[in-house]
Parts: sequence; C-alpha cells; structure tokens
Amino acid sequence: MTTMTTSDHSGADQRDPVIRHARGGSLGTFGALLLRDVYVTWAELPIFVMHMVVQPFFTLFVFGTVLNGIGLVSLTFERILLPGVLAMAVFVTAAQNTALGLAVDFAMDREIEDRLMAPVATMVVALEKVVYGALRGLAAGIIMAPIGLLILNGVYWSPSALPAALGVMSLGALVGGALGLLVGASAPPRHIGSFFVAGVMPLMFTGAAQFPFLGLDHLRWFQVIVALNPLTYISEGMRSLLVPEVHSIPLWIDLPVLVVAGAALLVAGTACFRRRAQD
Repeated sequence: MTTMTTSDHSGADQRDPVIRHARGGSLGTFGALLLRDVYVTWAELPIFVMHMVVQPFFTLFVFGTVLNGIGLVSLTFERILLPGVLAMAVFVTAAQNTALGLAVDFAMDREIEDRLMAPVATMVVALEKVVYGALRGLAAGIIMAPIGLLILNGVYWSPSALPAALGVMSLGALVGGALGLLVGASAPPRHIGSFFVAGVMPLMFTGAAQFPFLGLDHLRWFQVIVALNPLTYISEGMRSLLVPEVHSIPLWIDLPVLVVAGAALLVAGTACFRRRAQD
C-alpha cells in the first residue's frame, strides 16, 4: 500500500483533515503531517516532558550530585558526564518515539493507513516519522541542558560553543530517528519493548555517554565495541565543543561518521517501512 489513484483521494481527505488541506505537493503534505504530530505533542506536553526528563535527571543526580557528594567522582567527571547524558537523551528519545509511534500506528489505531493514502510517496511518510522523532529528541536535549547545569552547579559552558553543540544534537537526533524507523518498521509491534531492552539499552551504555572514548585505551576490546555505536560520536562531538580541555574524538571524525550512519539507517529503515506498508 503506497499511494492512491486520484479518484480515491477524496476518501482519504475525508478521513484526514490535515491531509485535505495539504495542497502544496509532497512538501506541503510533509509539513501538514509534521504539524499535526507536533500539535499532538503540544497537547500532551506535561506527560512528554515527564517521560523525557526522568531518566537523564536521575542519571545526573546520582552520578553527579550523589557520587560527588561522597567524594567518589570529581568535577572533571561531571563535566564529562553532562554532554554525554544530553547526547544519550537526544539519541534515545528520538529512537524510542519514532519506533514506538510506528508500532502503535501499525498494530493498533492503523492511522498509518490514512497517511499512506495521502498523495505523496511512501518515503515522505517515513521521513516525516524520522523528523518528528528527531524533533522530540532535540527537545529532550534542549530541556535537559539547563536542568543539568543546575544539578551540576560547578559545570560551565562557553556560550560561543552552544550553536555548534545544538547542531551536533540535531544531527544526533536525526540518526536516532532513523534508528527508530528501522526498529519500528522491522520489529513485530507486540515485541517492540523487547527489542528496546535487547537493543537500545546496550546502546545507552556503550555510547561513551558516561565515559570518554579515548580513556578506554587499556580496554581495547571494549573500545572497539564503543566505536561501533553511533551514540559515541554524538557524545564525543558534544564534549569536543563543550569540554575542549578533555581529549575527545574530533568533530572532523564525528560528523562524517554520524552522516554515514544516519544515511545507512535511513535507507534500511525506509526499505523496511515500505515493505511493512505494502502488507
């Protein structure tokens, strides 16, 4: 199931008032679909913020405030930790929201059918899901940044580094959204929770969010595993900008790796989405 003939468009329009007003071609329909999803998030903003903030908040509180309070970690660790936790929040939130949204669409309310009957290519619908998940992931990072700076009150960032850090978070969110598309379009909806436990949870702890990648020289086998995780290059990219005194993977490596990883995940995810849409 991909597109409809012209004679069938009126039926799809009656079911979806947003699509009915999207007369600007693929770009107009893409914008209308995205706008509707953003509106739904805005209507559920308190719940979204709660789900988004709880895990990174307690990670920062326990690893930063509590362990620092009993002398087990230093200020240097706090400065290393915060960019990594933001990277993890952006990446995981984007992946989870994209994948879980697709699981619900395909298995429960079948809303995806109305979207697939819009007068656009199936890939446009898939891309909208990725962008929407990425926006939610980016929102997670933006909201958690000031909270983290308040929790870890000894951490300071140069304001001049913030625009570039926002760019790295945006790219990382898109990579997370592409991963979510692949998982959500390929995993059986009833097993989507198991896929996250078995797949995304290990990514959270092998993505250099809690430790610097270049500090793993004496654990070479683990460093190799960490190097295969795209989250590593978000974490290290953030550190290279916000904590320049810490030796991190340079941006000229981080950014190309993220672009290649995102493109590969998007191609694979779109192929799985197209197959699922035709079922």
